[in-house]
Amino acid sequence: MAFTRATGTHRAPGRLTRTTARFAGVAALAAAGVVGSTAAPALAADTAASSADTATSSAETTGLVRAVSLGDSVAARIADQAAAQQRHADAVEARARARAEAAARVRAAHEEKARAARAAERTRLNSFHLPVAGSYVSTGYQSSGSLWSSGSHSGIDFHAAVGTPVLAVGAGTVVEAGWGGSYGNNIVLRMADGTYTQYGHLSSLGVFAGQRVSSGERIGLAGATGNATGPHLHFEARTGPEYGSDMDPVAYLRARGLTV
Repeated sequence: MAFTRATGTHRAPGRLTRTTARFAGVAALAAAGVVGSTAAPALAADTAASSADTATSSAETTGLVRAVSLGDSVAARIADQAAAQQRHADAVEARARARAEAAARVRAAHEEKARAARAAERTRLNSFHLPVAGSYVSTGYQSSGSLWSSGSHSGIDFHAAVGTPVLAVGAGTVVEAGWGGSYGNNIVLRMADGTYTQYGHLSSLGVFAGQRVSSGERIGLAGATGNATGPHLHFEARTGPEYGSDMDPVAYLRARGLTV
């Protein structure tokens, strides 16, 4: 009796079916003594191919991709790059720190210079000199006599030859420099503390009105101009710029640390 295959579409056996059938055939031949040790390589090749197909099928089914391990050389390059970046960051930080320290030193130097300038200015403003160095008082304050129209001396006279330098007793501003009648050539200074000093009978003037002068600065030369019996310096201390506001010049100078 003949058998026929049912009609319709038929697929060829898959790899797994073929492999199973092949295993079965090989096992039967081995049992019959037909297949010897020479069959092993073919079996091993089929086994490896089957494993590869299984791995591929698994990757396609699960969507997982086998991880790739990095070699030591790649890891070393990454470590070197990280170290280089850190060195660069350290260098940038060091340069910024150096610039900040340099700026701080410059500021400190400027501040020290400003402090020194202020100290020098205070010293200049607070220092005083005798109007004629190494001299002495030849006529005292409020001495009486016919030599003075008011009947008394409104200042003190320092012994000085013609041409002797006359100095500002302290820092101040010139408010008058010129002819002063009986005072001859005279200079009036407004001092830093608001008082006034006057220098009379000068042979020449070395300053002009509005000029600022330092303590001990030469402002003129001694002489005998105006109402004078001989060369000397007439010196007055005043509360104001005008005649008649005089005060004791000896006490004035001594209060500023000078020996008269």
